Amino acid sequence: MPVLLCKRRMTPSIDRRKLLRRAERLLKILELPDRELSILLCGDEEIRELNRVYRNKDRATDVLSFAQQEGPAGHLHPEILGDVVISLPTALRQAERRGVALMEEVLFLLVHGVLHLLGHEHVGVSSSVGRAMRKEQDRLLTLLHASFRS
Repeated sequence: MPVLLCKRRMTPSIDRRKLLRRAERLLKILELPDRELSILLCGDEEIRELNRVYRNKDRATDVLSFAQQEGPAGHLHPEILGDVVISLPTALRQAERRGVALMEEVLFLLVHGVLHLLGHEHVGVSSSVGRAMRKEQDRLLTLLHASFRS
């Protein structure tokens, strides 16, 4: 179950091993333990550039997902799920506004990003489809938290 994690130096500090364990557990919960997932923790400038290049939105965002199963070559490497890019500075600001720890916010964004990799949507879809994604997100977060309670 390869989960690859890259963290840029200029971003806030986060426990990488803890995040890796949770990402691996998330793939097990989703019954995708053999899929490869890449996670990039970066700053606002880098995610803004990715958002501009790939989504034509010239602003920083909290999370981006790049599914490898989409497009004409999506079938070539079915073992590769895709990439989730998370801006740690944005995650930190959101965590402070919500009154939660940075890791809690990053896990929320990771689950959200992985659901996008699996084809879930919440923008530009019916309210019932959006609700279904939020419900699945809540379910996965609950299971993840339960997995790591002592």
